[in-house]
Amino acid sequence: MLTTATPSIAKASRRLLCAGLVVPLTAMAETARDPVTLPALSASEAQNSVVGVSSGGYMALQLAIAWPEHFSGVGVLASGPWGCAQGSLSLALNQCMMTRRGEPSLAELDARWARYAADGQVGDETARSDLRAYVWHGEADKVVEPVLGDLLAEQLRQWLTNDTQLKVARSEATGHGWPVRLPSDSRTAPEALGGCRQGGGSHVLACDEDIAGEMLEWLHPERRQLAPDTDGELLAFAQGEFDAKGLADTGYVYVPANCEAGECGVTVALHGCQMSVEAIGETFVRQTGLNAWADQHQQIVLYPQAESSLANPQGCWDWWGFAESTWQLSPLHDTREGEQVSALMAMLARLQASSLPER
Repeated sequence: MLTTATPSIAKASRRLLCAGLVVPLTAMAETARDPVTLPALSASEAQNSVVGVSSGGYMALQLAIAWPEHFSGVGVLASGPWGCAQGSLSLALNQCMMTRRGEPSLAELDARWARYAADGQVGDETARSDLRAYVWHGEADKVVEPVLGDLLAEQLRQWLTNDTQLKVARSEATGHGWPVRLPSDSRTAPEALGGCRQGGGSHVLACDEDIAGEMLEWLHPERRQLAPDTDGELLAFAQGEFDAKGLADTGYVYVPANCEAGECGVTVALHGCQMSVEAIGETFVRQTGLNAWADQHQQIVLYPQAESSLANPQGCWDWWGFAESTWQLSPLHDTREGEQVSALMAMLARLQASSLPER
């Protein structure tokens, strides 16, 4: 799990081939456009969710637990329990992906949350207990051991008001990534995606499973199909104004038809390591199934982007503390003070605003 100007198609393709990734050239070509300012869309403040896969799953948990009053639900694919890395790369690698150092202690993580709560660095227990949650893991995952998904489910059972708020899903023959069901008219061939059992490739897995639709239906049970299946618009926006270490220059937002008029909810969707536009073109921001559900239910989808660097060569979200000050013995990456958490919340606030800030 472990320079953002858009490269030429040829250079990007060579880099992906060297990494063993297969991405359609059309996906790379679609990234070549000037980013706009993230728009103010008067989005709803009451119909929001955050979802993610792999490092994005860990970050989705961090965002939801830091600011639970701003989200109705959290969806986590192929990740482990909240707070697992505890600011340590060694723990991240050896206890939160593999369990060579044993399984993480939920009691220890509860104590971590309680310390944060006492200092006002996460949301309160009442707001946390009101969340709806969806947890998925592939039983053939060789990157994040499935037992870590089991531990996350147990952690959430202890935290939520009752079991009816939690849905746990498993896919027996699926590897590490985000399973998708490609529409019949898709221009993307299944062979261009990751293998269902092996994972890998783009980590967007051609498994004929609509995990996105199942997850969002669970997280937003009150939402019925509100609009016909019409195409929205995928916009590239400048992330530079939301300054945080580890963020790429450009992020993406999917805006369904009519959402410019306001009151649509927002789903923050966080890619995993090696799944950013920098790595796999627009495969994640177009092919997960989130946009199809968003079109039918009038839900904006925000796709922030992490970037690769010397400290973070695979372009992961910061779930172990690399983006925080180097002098901190206990980085606050999983709190309201976390650099990336703060930037993501600022993006959500922009979408909920009625006008752009004055320059």
